Amino acid sequence: MKNAPLSLAICVGIVGLAFTHSATAQPEPSKQTPQSTEIWEPVPPVVTPGMNSANTTGFTPPSDAIVLFDGKNTDQWVAIKGYAPSSWEKTNEGPLKWPVENGIMYSTKGFSARSKKEFNDFQLHIEFKTPEKVEGTGQGRGNSGIFLQGRYELQVLDNYENPTYVDGMVGSIYKQAIPLANPSRKPGEWQTYDVIYQAPKFNKAGMMSDFAYVTVLLNGILVQNHTAIRGTTEYIGYPKVQPHGAGPILLQDHGNPVGFRNIWVREL
Repeated sequence: MKNAPLSLAICVGIVGLAFTHSATAQPEPSKQTPQSTEIWEPVPPVVTPGMNSANTTGFTPPSDAIVLFDGKNTDQWVAIKGYAPSSWEKTNEGPLKWPVENGIMYSTKGFSARSKKEFNDFQLHIEFKTPEKVEGTGQGRGNSGIFLQGRYELQVLDNYENPTYVDGMVGSIYKQAIPLANPSRKPGEWQTYDVIYQAPKFNKAGMMSDFAYVTVLLNGILVQNHTAIRGTTEYIGYPKVQPHGAGPILLQDHGNPVGFRNIWVREL
């Protein structure tokens, strides 16, 4: 090529550029077909959805769900002392002894429930009811909590005509995110949480490089919309960043007999 006339070299270069452009450019609109924008792979897995059930407010678990409570026993749970999640990794008081009656397990004063299985990103379905007999006010009425990965509390509380601080009401990420609405049902009526959770990420220095994010529907109403969770949900003080991997679902006992049923998780 170095001995070729200059005009020939220029021509070869122009042809090469034209070829490269034609190889990477999208087809002209006049040459596109319906098939040009069809994607066939990868094929999503087949999941059989749950069915309407007379015994639940929502649906039976889908085919790929991990069932944590099916109304029969508490075999998928262990007991931890107290209602603060900070020591769940160190404490294990043995099998959970929450009473199970008519397909419902009830929180028992003094012990919270930690799932044996641990999760990263997941979809969670859980149904709960606060006591029909109203006792107490504010945070003292039907109080419990669902701790995602054992650290981040989605509040459970009877907020039917029961005011409290809004970052601690039902549907809140406790002390961090106020719910978008209050779709509470009356005391003693079944309520449903559907949760989509994305676990946080941490760098080698133990700093949070990406928040946890959560979307929550309470009784079919959006109450958290891709909400960032900045750290642990503290009763006193600000969120703490604690590097971690997979974690359990933790159901809090806060001295009120809150009932739970139809609990299942889909790993994402």
